Amino acid sequence: MVKLDDISMAVIALIRAGAVFRFLYCMIRLESAEEEQMQYRKRAKNTVLFYVLAESVWQIREIVFFYYGS
Repeated sequence: MVKLDDISMAVIALIRAGAVFRFLYCMIRLESAEEEQMQYRKRAKNTVLFYVLAESVWQIREIVFFYYGS
């Protein structure tokens, strides 16, 4: 039986991998497209911001579960 923690770990792994690949894609496109540099720079910044927020949500979840002892 799949537990909630297993699903959580899978989602965290997908978020991490997706953010890394998206950031790398933006960096590669940033090097090749001079006229679209600002657009890809903003996308890379937003990807990093998304990653930080996503990790924060999971850390807050862990703190709440630890505090309330589920």
